[in-house]
Amino acid sequence: MTDPMPMNDKGPKVPPTYPPRTPPPQKKPVEAPRPQPSTKPVSTTLPLPGPGQARLQTRRPRMSIRARRAANWALTGYPWVAGQAVGKVTATVRGWGYTHPQDDALERTVRILVDAATADDGRRISVHLADQDDMLLIAVLSHTASEPDETILADLAAVPGTASCGTDTSDDGRRVWAVLSTERPRSRTTPAA
Repeated sequence: MTDPMPMNDKGPKVPPTYPPRTPPPQKKPVEAPRPQPSTKPVSTTLPLPGPGQARLQTRRPRMSIRARRAANWALTGYPWVAGQAVGKVTATVRGWGYTHPQDDALERTVRILVDAATADDGRRISVHLADQDDMLLIAVLSHTASEPDETILADLAAVPGTASCGTDTSDDGRRVWAVLSTERPRSRTTPAA
């Protein structure tokens, strides 16, 4: 004979016909694991490794302008954007109270810089302007991985009032820049005979 089913006051004990109770869902979603910081040291002042030592990866510092007036504009990389950049730079320089360099020198410098950056065929360029100690820095970045082209340096140096100019490549892309003096040119006087 079979064993009788266990009994209690309410009748025979039977297994439930519905699924067992599940815990309620979490109120807060589970977080994804946080990214771990890079273990590669970043420094430009470390000594070179010796024989058998690993070479540390260094990153070149980005361009930064601090403790002076500055302005910048992001522009599309079209060939005709030079006129727009000239207007913005000239208006800002005059707004800062500078009367030199003359408008034609500013225009020539900005056009050379912007034309060099747009020749790299990038989608955008950025124009940066800063002043310090009666000097104006105009830098244009092409945001492409083009190599420095030093053929424009002679054109930049020929602009009156140019104190310095250069080109290089960084993580931001190719950078061309010029430093212009804001001092009034000295007039030459001939001694009386």
